[in-house]
Amino acid sequence: MKLRGKEKTGGEAAGRTNRNPLAQYAGVLSYAMILGMRIPLARVIGDEGVGLLAPAFEIFFLVTLFTSYAMTAAMTGMIRYRVKREQYRNAKRAFRAAFFLDLTVSVPAAVLLAVFSGVAANIAVLEAHSRLAIAACAAALIFAVFAGTFRGYFNGYGLGMLTVHSQYIEGAATVVCVLFVSGLFYDYGCKVSALKQNGALAYAYGAMGAMLGVMCAEMIVTLHLLAMYVIYAGTLRGKLGMDNSRRTEPQSYLQKMLLENSVPLALAAILSNLFLLIDQRMFNYCMNKSGMGDARTASWGSFYGRFTVLIGLGSIVVVLCVHGMTGKIAAAYEREEYRAMRDRIGKAVRRLCIVAFPAAIYLAVLARAVVMSLSVGADAAVVSWLHQGALTIVLYGFCYLSAQILYRAHMMRELLLSVFVSLAVHAAAAWLLVQRAMLGGAGVVYAQMLFFGVYAALNGFFVVKNLKYRQEWLGSVVFPAAAAAVSGVVVGLVNRLLLEQIGGLLTILIGLAVGLFFYITLLMILRVIGEAELSRMPLGFFFIMLGRNIGVL
Repeated sequence: MKLRGKEKTGGEAAGRTNRNPLAQYAGVLSYAMILGMRIPLARVIGDEGVGLLAPAFEIFFLVTLFTSYAMTAAMTGMIRYRVKREQYRNAKRAFRAAFFLDLTVSVPAAVLLAVFSGVAANIAVLEAHSRLAIAACAAALIFAVFAGTFRGYFNGYGLGMLTVHSQYIEGAATVVCVLFVSGLFYDYGCKVSALKQNGALAYAYGAMGAMLGVMCAEMIVTLHLLAMYVIYAGTLRGKLGMDNSRRTEPQSYLQKMLLENSVPLALAAILSNLFLLIDQRMFNYCMNKSGMGDARTASWGSFYGRFTVLIGLGSIVVVLCVHGMTGKIAAAYEREEYRAMRDRIGKAVRRLCIVAFPAAIYLAVLARAVVMSLSVGADAAVVSWLHQGALTIVLYGFCYLSAQILYRAHMMRELLLSVFVSLAVHAAAAWLLVQRAMLGGAGVVYAQMLFFGVYAALNGFFVVKNLKYRQEWLGSVVFPAAAAAVSGVVVGLVNRLLLEQIGGLLTILIGLAVGLFFYITLLMILRVIGEAELSRMPLGFFFIMLGRNIGVL
């Protein structure tokens, strides 16, 4: 199902123009900064504070998936379509229409969150002290709208580098502001908690400070983009004199087109990321019923602040290795070069497997060393979750690649069906494993793995069916998995021998170096990679020389 016959979405258009890696991966890298921020944040406001922040940040993220992601992409495509035809007045009207729609969504959402923050905290996640953080995210939503709208405007006019700069500024500002402001509010909360004899208030104020830090970061980004808008306003206003519009498009028509282009993408994105809110509520219910309600907030803080961060960062590494290839697949599809498209899908799957399997296996094997390096001592629960759930990195990689292919091939109906079914399966599994079987965090891990597994399987089915793609399993999937498993055994031996002797960080560095040496050597022996791939790798010349000496190249 096509989003729009002639007008491409912003993501599709931008995918063919951004060739600078720092520009192409700006959104992913800035999100990695924000994701990694949770680890030092736990040192500032504690795991309890991170657990109270989790629902507020997830609500903020879900709302901005519409206002600052889907709407921005739709707006970019509509403005670019008109700018290319020198319809500058209609492009300006599209900007205003998108701005109005964003405010129509974000302002009521912010008001509802501010007024009913207590209800949302008690009902949505069974965490009453999260109400302060949920109320604080209301203001952040408004500034996020301004930032997203300006980004769509600049992208539409071909000024994408301004958007890239703003994304890196957003990532850095979020890290700095959240850590600083949360520390101030946590100190204040300690005084309030001492006065009211309620220790949870310190963490509640710290979580509220973290969300206010997000608001400050969004305000900084908005001011930066506003300054760029003022600087370029004269140039862009001058284009109105060259306007070639034959008619003035009504605001109602533009708003209708924006909704048609943005709602399906927003719905897919929101449903793909809704599981953490569902999981936190079921986890808290489980902990309350099992008599461990006092520990539930800190336990979820460990899950949200360490487990999901490590799995997320591993998944980002996988995304970076195939992100640039999705644009080439889409370009071949648009040109109806189906053989080239299938060949590129095969190369993307192969590259994904080469990166995803060792990332998941090494994280599982080095889980204790990694957790020891990030916190004081090894959190046994987090280590156990990583052992059980590291496969999520591989499943997420396949989800991302297949979902991007479906989206760029205009198969939104299939993509929405996949995410609806996957979320329903996940909710049922989480209810059975967490609320009924009382497995706690382990149940959440299994339910999330099932979500990504079903999502990847359904997306893969639609890619195979609709694009007539046939997967080559042996060289692309089986051999990389086998090589990663063998090298994982080597890394495990290094971990067992050195962890207690030299500590976590050195064990990780040595284990990764030894493991990657064995892994790449095995890939050469199995003919999975050759000189072309090795020449593009760091220290690739060494492996080329090794491969020639042992006769595999």
